[in-house]
Amino acid sequence: MILRARVVLPISRPPLENGAVEITRNKVAAVGAWPSLRAGQGPVVDLGDRILAPGLVNGHCHLEYTRMAGRLPAAIPFVEWIQAIIASKQRWSDAVFQRSWLAGARMLLRHGVTSVADISAVPHLLEQVLPQSPLRVFSFLEVIGPDNKPPAVDLVRRARESIKALSTLPGSRGLSPHALYSTTPELMRACAALGRKHRWRLTSHVAESAAEFDMFRHGRGPLHAWLQSRRDMGDCGRRTPVQQLAQLGVLGPGFLAVHANYLTPSDINLLSESQAHVVHCPRSHAFFGHRPFPAAKLIRANVNLCLGTDSLASVKACSGLEPELDLFAEMRALVQAAPGLEPATVVRLATINGARALGWPGRIGELTPGAYADLIAIPYAGTPKEAYAALVNHTGPVSAAMTAGCWLPGFAN
Repeated sequence: MILRARVVLPISRPPLENGAVEITRNKVAAVGAWPSLRAGQGPVVDLGDRILAPGLVNGHCHLEYTRMAGRLPAAIPFVEWIQAIIASKQRWSDAVFQRSWLAGARMLLRHGVTSVADISAVPHLLEQVLPQSPLRVFSFLEVIGPDNKPPAVDLVRRARESIKALSTLPGSRGLSPHALYSTTPELMRACAALGRKHRWRLTSHVAESAAEFDMFRHGRGPLHAWLQSRRDMGDCGRRTPVQQLAQLGVLGPGFLAVHANYLTPSDINLLSESQAHVVHCPRSHAFFGHRPFPAAKLIRANVNLCLGTDSLASVKACSGLEPELDLFAEMRALVQAAPGLEPATVVRLATINGARALGWPGRIGELTPGAYADLIAIPYAGTPKEAYAALVNHTGPVSAAMTAGCWLPGFAN
């Protein structure tokens, strides 16, 4: 088919007024001005006064925790929040996790996300949920082991077997050693080695809080006090979290550092030199009241920065309404915190940069020949010049969406 719209936003090239996208099977065949594509093969779908853009790419999410929205107060310290999350998870059944995952997937699609990096703490549920959603899911299997019981080799073997068992399901797989404070150095090294062997992406929560930074850099603070009876603290009081990851051989082009809220200048240099990716979650950042995020510094250092929603357990309710997983809202929150960023830059963080982080450049996050036909449309009556700003400021559901060339139910043009 051929889709025509008032403005086509390819991302990897300037906006096109009166543009069109030709789709063959499940991929983009051509992108150009409407007059040049109108004679192409297949039916024409005229979307009218809309922006046609690639589906958004969410670099970090916990779909299983969607129904924790509004259950945890924002005022509690980070360590108490972690304890509350653990307590909530222990009370949930598989059925609750499954319903929560599916609800989150519907929210993302409703708000224009067609690809997501999802952390799976209950990986056996993926067999039930993945076939039920058209969302393009990069499932990162969570690995936690702070005390070497069971040994790192056993935990990594289980993760490898879980990924192998899921090989027939749609989507991509990777590993998520949860964080430095919740894994042993041996486990982090083993995850990195397994990822390199199989060319799997790795993602981990890194320097998320001041408490984590103090634990590793200075050997002190509330996180250190809570965990000192639960793990060997020999890796604390020496390096920053980023420096510790570099020492363990984890940083590299296949690594996604989530949050990275507390960084030194040398940390930014390490991230840049290693070609690691950083995923910023603006609303989660605001939920905890972290210090200003160094977005501009990371961008100037050529670190590939992208955006994620995190889970709804760390997003504030607004006007008494429960929050939703919404990458448009994350873009708006970033602009509010860093008004100097250009709208085009912010949109790239939510599209093409996320694709790079997930190892899928040219396949998602942009409209270019050969990319998957994952597209969204929003109402728009303006000019191409303001299209990026319109996308950043969009609120509510998208008006049309497709993945792999198929219109999503309820979102047909």
